[in-house]
Amino acid sequence: MKGLVLRAADLKGLDFQGESVCGIDEAGRGPLAGPVCAVSVILPRDFPIAILDDSKALSPAKRVKAYDIIVTGALDWAIAWATYEEIGEINILRASLLAMRRSFLALSVNPKLVLVDGNTLPDIPAKTMAVIKGDSLVPAIMAASILAKVARDRLMDRLDRIEPEYGFAAHRGYPTAAHREVIKKIGPSLWARPGFKIS
Repeated sequence: MKGLVLRAADLKGLDFQGESVCGIDEAGRGPLAGPVCAVSVILPRDFPIAILDDSKALSPAKRVKAYDIIVTGALDWAIAWATYEEIGEINILRASLLAMRRSFLALSVNPKLVLVDGNTLPDIPAKTMAVIKGDSLVPAIMAASILAKVARDRLMDRLDRIEPEYGFAAHRGYPTAAHREVIKKIGPSLWARPGFKIS
């Protein structure tokens, strides 16, 4: 769903912090295996935003520390998923938007505004805007980015214990050379996304 798309210059002078704002982001659009994870987060105005950043810019240790602070300090948050089967059925973009919708609908607090990372909006019953590179610009989206990344990494670590030959704990299902090579040797994992090419 297309909608109003904001960029960094559009955010100058605007107050996108506090309990009236929900941030949404996802993790896991690029992997060959596993589900996609989406998170909705509402932060209080006094949240320590200095701990936040794009999840990809934080070390694993800092991500986990920030995760713990977010889940205890946020006004509300919800983690949701779209499965590898759903990704195969409706494509990864639509599955990501579905997971975003599920996470928003799981909230118990109703925000006045929802800001979503990227340029495409999920179908949710709220005023919603897309923010290009929002995961490095908007605190609530940064928080959602961190929760989504940590939650998905932890899930892939559990899948690694079930199918250790694929190395999910190392690459979390992303198309690394090692992951592609093992797929070529022994075939796709139980959680392989249908239709995703390994070449």
